[in-house]
Amino acid sequence: MRVLTLSGSPLKKGNTSQLITYLTKQMEKSDIQDLKLTSLSLSGEKISPCKACKKCMETGSCVVKDDFQSIAKKMLKSDLIIIGSPVFFHDVSGPVKNLIDRTYSLWHDRQLKGKKIIPVAVSAASGEDRTLETLRIWAQAHEMKIIRSVSGHGYKKGEVLKDEEARTAAKNALRELMGELQIEE
Repeated sequence: MRVLTLSGSPLKKGNTSQLITYLTKQMEKSDIQDLKLTSLSLSGEKISPCKACKKCMETGSCVVKDDFQSIAKKMLKSDLIIIGSPVFFHDVSGPVKNLIDRTYSLWHDRQLKGKKIIPVAVSAASGEDRTLETLRIWAQAHEMKIIRSVSGHGYKKGEVLKDEEARTAAKNALRELMGELQIEE
């Protein structure tokens, strides 16, 4: 199983990345066959906003040249996408929103259809429900299979790993993924 993790935090090793890493470490301990993990931080990646030029409807891909193309290729090669965002004013971060909007170029041909997804959100105190809703609506629009959402709380670096509910949610997401994989066999 090819897994792509995308952390939308401006902090490369912030709480969002740490919760995603916790989840992937649980995956590595599991008996998922042929597990191949690729992790990517959107911090430092250049993902411009969608220009609404609609040229992707004609060409089949986004015509804006930046780092989105290489990220999209990784998304297309994956079986499971774990996408995480810190909560910014009760929604996804700017880099995640740009990525979501740019995947409009993949939506026309339903190129992400059937991909499994685990949305992840981390807040200092609140807003993760709305952030997860944005990620789930995006996944539903692409006809992706939502395994389970994971959320946690943490303000200072590393605090999310002290959140027992977050760790439990990550383990539950892995259990659901394992159940989904058994159904497919």
